[in-house]
Amino acid sequence: MQRNKHRCLSNSDRPDEYIMKFISENTEITGEQSLTPEIKLRLFTPSCRFWRERPELWPFADPYWAIYWPGGQALSRYLLDNPEVCQGMTVLDLGSGCGASAIAAKMCGATHVVANDIDTVAAVATSMNCELNGLEPLICVADNMIGSELEGFDLILLGDMFYEETIATSLHSWLDHCIRTHGTKVLIGDPGRAQFQEHCIRRLLHQLAHFELPEPVKEENYGLTCSNVWYYNPQF
Repeated sequence: MQRNKHRCLSNSDRPDEYIMKFISENTEITGEQSLTPEIKLRLFTPSCRFWRERPELWPFADPYWAIYWPGGQALSRYLLDNPEVCQGMTVLDLGSGCGASAIAAKMCGATHVVANDIDTVAAVATSMNCELNGLEPLICVADNMIGSELEGFDLILLGDMFYEETIATSLHSWLDHCIRTHGTKVLIGDPGRAQFQEHCIRRLLHQLAHFELPEPVKEENYGLTCSNVWYYNPQF
């Protein structure tokens, strides 16, 4: 499934009960074939109706929350393998989607976790995924936090957020400010998308981990074979 620019009815126009019913009826509980089989998620799979349905028939806009993107998989795997990275910290999962990285941070002992996604459906999906994993619902914020004056977070997580050049540029400027002003640590998961590899932010990153993607994930992501985790340090 690919990212889609088609816009449908605003997600905020739907009540949570409708959204939960849609997610329950049109996703599968999966995750065992991802990089983090210990995290269960409700996702679109090839056997789900909306995996290949025409965008104009989707009841919601841009269902990024229904896919476990490979950058997010790498980031979540890294946290689970290195729980000390977020243990006892206040964490922001930016562009949280299905909430996997936020869930991983909570599993690893983060004191306070906020999942941020401008799609209100993602917040419902994240809450449902928390329940699947035996966690209390996380705080979900639907405001666009890029460019905001962000205080109080020890760690920002970004999984597969560098998929458009304009977003990559705005993230670069904002993350640099967060690090320099508040001392925030930033971890990025990315499978090697061109908008990330070719952006000037790459020279400021230190690679922390490299993961070979499972075969089902490779097939679903049109030839991507691996995913990496990077530490953003503007002092490089």
